[in-house]
Amino acid sequence: MRCSPWLRMAILLLASAWPSYGSTAEFVIVGPRAMGMGGAGVAVTTNALATYWNPAGLAMTQTVDIRVQGGGLAIDRRGLGDALHDLENFTTSDTSPDNLARGQSIADRINRPGATVSVNGSAGLYVKGHLGEHAFGFNVSDVATGGGFVSTPVQASQPGGPATPITVAGQMALRGLEARQLAFSYAYAFSDKTFAIGITAKVIQGAAYNGSTDLTGGSGVSTTDHFGKPNISTTYGIDLGAIYRPSSWARFAVVAKDINKPTFDAAGGGELKLEPQVRFGFAINPYSSLTLSADVDAISNKTFVPGVKSQLLSLGLEQTILSEFLSFRIGTFKNMQDASTPFVPTAGLGIRWFNFRADAGGGYDFREKGALVSASISFTF
Repeated sequence: MRCSPWLRMAILLLASAWPSYGSTAEFVIVGPRAMGMGGAGVAVTTNALATYWNPAGLAMTQTVDIRVQGGGLAIDRRGLGDALHDLENFTTSDTSPDNLARGQSIADRINRPGATVSVNGSAGLYVKGHLGEHAFGFNVSDVATGGGFVSTPVQASQPGGPATPITVAGQMALRGLEARQLAFSYAYAFSDKTFAIGITAKVIQGAAYNGSTDLTGGSGVSTTDHFGKPNISTTYGIDLGAIYRPSSWARFAVVAKDINKPTFDAAGGGELKLEPQVRFGFAINPYSSLTLSADVDAISNKTFVPGVKSQLLSLGLEQTILSEFLSFRIGTFKNMQDASTPFVPTAGLGIRWFNFRADAGGGYDFREKGALVSASISFTF
């Protein structure tokens, strides 16, 4: 099959965005449809959320779409949450050797290698329109990522000697970045939507956080109030995307996000640079009401937790019935950078009533006790 000049041009553009090393923020799952389908959204998203997933998707349908969405994910690794709960309930006034041993056991669980927490989330207003084969969109949104890890190991001791109150103490570091953005997208489809390319330009206000919280036996552990005062800086970002549809039932897609390496002022001094993210997607429609999709991160992405990287493989299915009155979705995803992690199951539901649509999706990691949830409402014309 002969490769069109437009396809060759898109490949060259995306190749130029390929990072020399994997040092990026993780790819956040935005929107309930993609979340219900395991995070696979690069090849299937053609509504206003394509301004995030892949701007080329805007040109694959000629619709006007207005939607509001919000969602988030939290992961508790190696039982850190349960250990912190036991720390809060620890009785410091019990001076017995058995209680000292219990305090040290809690400390050892908190200090366990890999015991960390990660969070991310997104929310915003997304709009899509078109003029013939020309499609455009914009969003006003916030995409946040963060994490916590033990910075000062927790230790159990009796500073005053035997038969004195027990102290169990340490410290947890908290890191995060909010990307508050105003994004504008343009896309164009060629050859009866056989091929589409798109670009998104973003003005990004970055809020970088660098805080800590004390871990003390018998006291509540607070994280939300201890991320510290954010360091605010503004820059811009560029995303490129392409979709190739060789037939009515198959689509291949690729997106490269933040190809210009946006740089923010880091909290505590220095710089925080976002390296490009590259993700491939594939989707097929065995018949008109069934969609099968898959996404994969081409490179590993750094997170705010030392030693933890993200490189997701996402698989999803969507079955619609009654002319899309109902949409049922299932999916799964796995972090390929952690061989020990399982595939995380997800599911979602969509309801359409004329031009109005409501969607919800979520998932749960039964091993790491990680949960994700997303919901949206939209009007499509």
